[in-house]
Amino acid sequence: MNITSEQPKIIVVGSSSIDLVLNTEHLPKPNETVMAEKSESFFGGKGANQAVGTARLGASVYFIGCVGMDPYGQQILRNLVDEGVNVGYVAENEETATGTAYVTSAHGVNTIVVVPASNYCMTVSHVSEAEKLFPTVDLVLIQLEIPMEVVDFTFDLALNNGKKVGIYASPAKKLSPKIIQNASFIVAKSNELSIVFGDEQREDILRKYPNKLFVRDDSNSTTYFNGSEMKYYRNDHDSMLHKMGMGDAFTSGFAVALCHGNSVDECVQFGNDVSLKVAKNRGSQSGLPFLKDFSPE
Repeated sequence: MNITSEQPKIIVVGSSSIDLVLNTEHLPKPNETVMAEKSESFFGGKGANQAVGTARLGASVYFIGCVGMDPYGQQILRNLVDEGVNVGYVAENEETATGTAYVTSAHGVNTIVVVPASNYCMTVSHVSEAEKLFPTVDLVLIQLEIPMEVVDFTFDLALNNGKKVGIYASPAKKLSPKIIQNASFIVAKSNELSIVFGDEQREDILRKYPNKLFVRDDSNSTTYFNGSEMKYYRNDHDSMLHKMGMGDAFTSGFAVALCHGNSVDECVQFGNDVSLKVAKNRGSQSGLPFLKDFSPE
């Protein structure tokens, strides 16, 4: 893994939220009431996770998103600023609440209900206000917790400026052929491939998109096709108990490694290493590693 002296510039367009986590002995069944051992709150949202993730790995990051004008929104903005993320293009909407996610967690298994709220109030105008940034950056990251018209507009804007675009296709939605063809890389969950790409066998889908599609699962494994053979990279650990935010962490590591000119294999390995560190800590953002946490080879 090579980290150059240049600081990558990255735009992240996506969601932010407060994650409210209930820790239980087991996940409730239909019509069952369970007692929570404790409740916790964390900063989350796939966009904010990737903004913090790439910033901690040494990138100069601009976040484009939308929060409510409520205490949660102010907490999110302060946290992003503390993490070194530029929030000059985060809109504040007084008519809706900040996004939240309600998580029930039992022995490393999570059930999650997301309330998009202000994240679904994002419009193309929010992104167009930051149009002048796009020619200056190295990479644009997008996820799917925001309206698809915003995703499509952002992608076109990045493409028209000749920029690399990374897509984390979660929560799973069908991607347009234009995005699939022109994205620099796409990260997807193994159990959601059919939603994103249609009903084909996993290996058939992977073979269509060599060195572009990276399929992830909960064991911190990444599968991809390099043009000649199927590649499989996995690293996990007994202490890998907290699986929230692993996909965002992988995407952040992959993106930063790509900006530094590393090979696809090296990008995958670094993404997995970043993801593994998140899985050892609670919270999608709190466990994200800093560049200094990785010893030079």
